[in-house]
Amino acid sequence: MLNLDRTLSRPGATLRFTMLDGDRRPVVLVHGAGMDHSMFAVQALALQEAGHSVVAFDQRGHGGSRLEPDARFTGRAALDDLSALLDHLALDRPALVGHSLGGNLAQALVRSDPGRAGALIVIDSTWNTGPLSRGERTALRLAAPALSLVPASRLPGMLARASAVTPGAIAATEAMFARMPKRSFLDVWRATVAFVDPDPDYRVPVPLGLIRGELDRTGNIATAMPAWARAEAVGERVIAGAGHVVTLDAPEATTIALLDLLASVPHV
Repeated sequence: MLNLDRTLSRPGATLRFTMLDGDRRPVVLVHGAGMDHSMFAVQALALQEAGHSVVAFDQRGHGGSRLEPDARFTGRAALDDLSALLDHLALDRPALVGHSLGGNLAQALVRSDPGRAGALIVIDSTWNTGPLSRGERTALRLAAPALSLVPASRLPGMLARASAVTPGAIAATEAMFARMPKRSFLDVWRATVAFVDPDPDYRVPVPLGLIRGELDRTGNIATAMPAWARAEAVGERVIAGAGHVVTLDAPEATTIALLDLLASVPHV
């Protein structure tokens, strides 16, 4: 884990974050639902070694970033947190790298304010504006009620086994999920779903990179991300033998793909 040695006070929460120094384009790492910044630890250090300044943080209610007792996680608050963090650090068009929920957040920020980012790299996240079948709409609607029926003691292990495929990644993912109360995770899941907002005419207005684990079977990612790549006419980097949490299942391959994508982004 990185040392999150800085804090940012936000309405209803306190965010913990760090910034690793570098001379190249800033990169902001946005972790997935129920996870924390440590899922990007290998990539953060490699990015800094390659010369990038790197921001890693825990989203509100995740890891070391606490919610106030009367606060709940919402997508709007998480999106505002990300925007406020960029403002606080005065970052000029950083590359946003988001995994799962973090990818949904990064997409939403670029869609609402395209000038905030110089590039968008989405890792194992569904396409916010992509088309949805009737079955996919039903699955999204029923997911939170279905998860609510799973006993709290079993939920972290079930989610970890659905998210990662290697023993070490499963163990690390389960430990992260276990830190979050069940009610909070359900709030986070509902917020994630709320970012899905189909718009057939929308195209990402900044350089886009897509990374997906070959064995990712969560949600509709395995079909949505290839369709997104075709619609945007960009390549999709598929990480062999990795599941949803590619940064932990295949850290070296994911790091190579991420560095390669960042190297292709023009400096403006």
